[in-house]
Amino acid sequence: MRSNQPSFFYSTARSVASTFPENHLTFLLRKCISLIQLCASSHFKLKQIHGFSIRHGVPPHNPDMGKHLIFALVSLSAPMPYATRIFRLIRAPNIFTWNTMIRGFAESENPRPAVELYCQMHASSVLPDTHTFPFLLKAAAKLMDVRVGEEIHSIVVRNGFGSLLFVQNSLVHMYSVFGFAESAYQVFEFMLERDLVAWNSVINGFALNGMANEALTLFREMGLDGVEPDGFTMVSLLSACVELGAMALGERVHVYMLKVGLVHNPHASNALLDLYSKCGNIRDALKVFDEMEERSVVSWTSLIVGLAVNGLGNEALELFGELERKGLKPSEITFVGVLYACSHCGMVEEGFDYFRRMKDEYGILPRIEHHGCIVDLLCRAGKVGDAYEYIRNISIPPNAVIWRTLLGACTIHGHLELGEVARAEVLRLEPKHSGDYVLLSNLYASERRWLDVQNVRRTMLMKGVRKTPGYSLVELKNRVYEFIMGDRSHPQSEETYAMLGKITELLKIEGYVPRTVNVLADIEEEEKETALSHHTEKVAIAFMLVNTPQRTPIRIMKNLRVCADCHLAIKLISKVFEREIIVRDRSRFHHFKDSSCSCRDYW
Repeated sequence: MRSNQPSFFYSTARSVASTFPENHLTFLLRKCISLIQLCASSHFKLKQIHGFSIRHGVPPHNPDMGKHLIFALVSLSAPMPYATRIFRLIRAPNIFTWNTMIRGFAESENPRPAVELYCQMHASSVLPDTHTFPFLLKAAAKLMDVRVGEEIHSIVVRNGFGSLLFVQNSLVHMYSVFGFAESAYQVFEFMLERDLVAWNSVINGFALNGMANEALTLFREMGLDGVEPDGFTMVSLLSACVELGAMALGERVHVYMLKVGLVHNPHASNALLDLYSKCGNIRDALKVFDEMEERSVVSWTSLIVGLAVNGLGNEALELFGELERKGLKPSEITFVGVLYACSHCGMVEEGFDYFRRMKDEYGILPRIEHHGCIVDLLCRAGKVGDAYEYIRNISIPPNAVIWRTLLGACTIHGHLELGEVARAEVLRLEPKHSGDYVLLSNLYASERRWLDVQNVRRTMLMKGVRKTPGYSLVELKNRVYEFIMGDRSHPQSEETYAMLGKITELLKIEGYVPRTVNVLADIEEEEKETALSHHTEKVAIAFMLVNTPQRTPIRIMKNLRVCADCHLAIKLISKVFEREIIVRDRSRFHHFKDSSCSCRDYW
């Protein structure tokens, strides 16, 4: 542990050693502990102090020395093996030391030993205290181990710690991370005292788990309870607005952020940028980006992806070039955004060039997401055979998403034999994903193989696989309305379907002919036309035409890919009714205006 350079530690240690007799270990121990507290910002100095204490007679198993040294190492986020070696030397560690070790592992990349340590602590008859369970629950949340989390919850209750604020906050966070938003809310409901952390945790739990309306309702209750939100609240709230496609509500959140000064919070600003990008409002996304005081790589990446999914691939790549010129290092996720831009704009050669640069210039090893982008790039360009060869040659085992991308391309481009290969691989990896059965059924239907279509649907019934229903969402007067095909329960159904009939008549005057080839079912032509006219995005547009002033934009969010017939029809609707219509489907935005679309019919 010698060093050629002068060190604060050595000069201090020599001074200490010269001021006390060699046998005064208590004095030495006290001085070493003072040095630990003084040098707690340097992992190297802590090791020096530890070595000095042992050489001058402090036993390596001394509990006071070990306790302070472990606490300093954990506070410094030092690697846990060194702290573990010290811990194992202590003959009878107290609860503080056990808790510190549990905390260290809970905050590390490998939280599993935190649970194992608690079991050892219990076997050693050391009773937990108020600090034990928040760290333990944090470890369970990071592990995403529901069984362990529920077991810890039961231990918390049995030990009488269930009413403690920090423990309750940890429980709310854990259940939110597990995806059990209702369980998180149940814990929240029983809390006698609710601080900002508790409100943020439960709101975020709802937002993360697709319960955006519940998140927004809870935010209103939070205001009535007199709790002031912070940047993390805004992030959750804006995420909920994104989930619903509720841009007007998101704009109100933006106004609130301006009012209370939260626009300067970098996390909240990034969430705001994400909101406008994912609601198809690139103009305001760019404005937020330009006004940001601090632009991280996350900010640049969010805007790059936002431009890409809104059909502005060239602008996305220009922004990436600006990022490089500013000397910022793009991340793995940045390159996912760049490859996404190439994929959705048909830039095959550019996509492969960026993929090469990612590896050669930035030393980023391709992850499955990057390979997925390349497969998607080839599939969208119609190079289905090349995509299959690429999948066969990638070094990482392809996942179900990659094979599903190939299966979808086979359906669009009519590669039946290759589609069956892709379906077999998807079936092996994710046997109960409804979308794969639908893709294969559509592939058979496009070849008019109706018996095979029936066999696929029969298999779905036998295995209990249900098709995900399509839906479209629109926002009107601070409410979000959902439309499902065939559902006439809405109070304005009569006016909406009357408008739908009017739309069909006006479109036919413009030369619109329904693309019944898109209805992959063995039914009569007239039934196919009716089925097409009742697609959820068309119903949503009719509803908005009834309820909004002329020439105002219409924004729609849907969960499935927009079909070719709807794409053609909406282009004509934008011309006939003089409306800009923005549709966000499951993979990108379509900005329809004056009979054209921002995707240039490439999606």
